[in-house]
Amino acid sequence: MRMKFNKSRQLPLAAAASLLAAGLMVACGTTATTDFVYVASSTAAGPYSYGEIDVFEINSVSGAMRQIPTSPFPSGGRNPVAEAVSSDNANLYVVNQDDNTIVQMGIGSDGKLYPQSTVNTPGIFPLAVAVNGSNLFIVDTYQPLPTCSSAEPCSGSVGVFPILPASGSGSSATRSGGLGTPLSNGSLNYWPLTLPSSPNDVLVPTAINVLASGNFAYVTAYDSTAKIGMVFGFSVASGSLTPVNGGAPLAEVGRPSAIASDSSGKYIYVADWMIDQVFTYTVNTDGTLSAWTGAVALTGNQPSAIIADPAYPFVYVANSLDGTVSAYSIGSSGELISIGTYDAGIQPVAIGIDPSTNHFLFTVNFLGSNVSDFVLSTTAGTLINTQRSPYGANAQPTAVAAIPHGSAPK
Repeated sequence: MRMKFNKSRQLPLAAAASLLAAGLMVACGTTATTDFVYVASSTAAGPYSYGEIDVFEINSVSGAMRQIPTSPFPSGGRNPVAEAVSSDNANLYVVNQDDNTIVQMGIGSDGKLYPQSTVNTPGIFPLAVAVNGSNLFIVDTYQPLPTCSSAEPCSGSVGVFPILPASGSGSSATRSGGLGTPLSNGSLNYWPLTLPSSPNDVLVPTAINVLASGNFAYVTAYDSTAKIGMVFGFSVASGSLTPVNGGAPLAEVGRPSAIASDSSGKYIYVADWMIDQVFTYTVNTDGTLSAWTGAVALTGNQPSAIIADPAYPFVYVANSLDGTVSAYSIGSSGELISIGTYDAGIQPVAIGIDPSTNHFLFTVNFLGSNVSDFVLSTTAGTLINTQRSPYGANAQPTAVAAIPHGSAPK
């Protein structure tokens, strides 16, 4: 039997239903966000010719991304090329290459960014950054030498900034996450990349990775004199670096473009831009590397970024020339086993995985000026584009970082 209502009774019911639906929508809007994603765009914008940071929120059910209402935010400098977040998810660090700066931005509980401080990097033209515990590691293209310039390049360097705790109270209170004075290396405040056997070779760094344990850091570089790529290792103690293997490279590759490690810190993966493959290495107790000698893990053309899932045994590579993502599972000896290849946007140059559920993967597409967003199968490692992917960003995005929703200070 169907119940019928006259019109006078239908109106209040309809109004109540609308209010209920609106209430549900608000509730979903405030609770369905699983992550905030920060995408740096390099093309200058605004009155100071700064780059911009687009802030997206990810829906925990569908994976759909949308920019928060006040996005984008100024990057605080020109040509942002790299990003990292503090271990407590309270700060975003933006590396602006043309200014040689790192900008600390406080992250609000709503995902908004609040500039806090700016420091200069020890060297010239920073290109990569990593955060581990209470230290920030920065890689500069060149050392700060008076004889060094783009016309006459010199080798790059690695610097370490201590991340300072909160201090003071009241009006003099200082937020945690500020960067202290770069740690000293004798008379220097950086560690130069040099090849002991050929000290005059010009080494161009390309990427950095710090193990989850914080015990070792690895830097990839291209020897522009000998035309070969290399992996250098450093042991880390209280932020201070000591070259592993007497400073000699731990591995030789073609032209490394990106580096990642698995969550256990047992394996290092190096993407090679020139020969289109990923090299797999086992990390030994002294920080040296042993190469995997089995089947080669092939990528698409010109791999540009790599990430290891922190919660599941998968590795993903963004291929810049193909506009694709290569997916792999991690075997029992750390080797990579191909899962498949998935379409992304035009020229993906950075890649990330949502830190809240590890269920969504995203690429930053430089020429597409957008972000591709995938649902990641946590059992199979396969990828499926979310319904409205890709999502528009500002022009020429270069870097991505993310924090779990609700993890930033209130």
